[in-house]
Amino acid sequence: MSLEERINADIKQAMLAKDKAKLEALRAVKAAVLLVKTSKPQGQEITPEEEIQTLSRLVKQRKEASQTYKEQNREDLYNEEIFQLGVIEQYLPKQLSEEQIRTMLTAIIKETSATSIKDMGKVMAEAQKQFAGQADNKIVSILVKELLS
Repeated sequence: MSLEERINADIKQAMLAKDKAKLEALRAVKAAVLLVKTSKPQGQEITPEEEIQTLSRLVKQRKEASQTYKEQNREDLYNEEIFQLGVIEQYLPKQLSEEQIRTMLTAIIKETSATSIKDMGKVMAEAQKQFAGQADNKIVSILVKELLS
């Protein structure tokens, strides 16, 4: 079952359950997926990597918005963003722990023969391929800096 089919099925369930908050989050996901789909030449399908990138972008937007709302003491909007974040994350692959990321980064550093912070670009490029949707790039970046210095 494709991501789009899963989202449509979940939208139907949310409608039947009259779960407005979940329905709103699912419609946002569907809209983002449709935007990516319509930007491609006709007849071309969305790749799983593009689906993950789209979902990751939505997660990042929700995290940033929730942080802003928290700083402004807008608990109502903060809670809404956190709820939507949880709904969107259900469609992403399981997130790796910091230890798992560190272990994989060590292997990537050996693989790319990186020795200093100047090689961070090579390491990050390879890490983004391997961690697609499984790790926050911000955390990966911090760990790469730590391991290379």
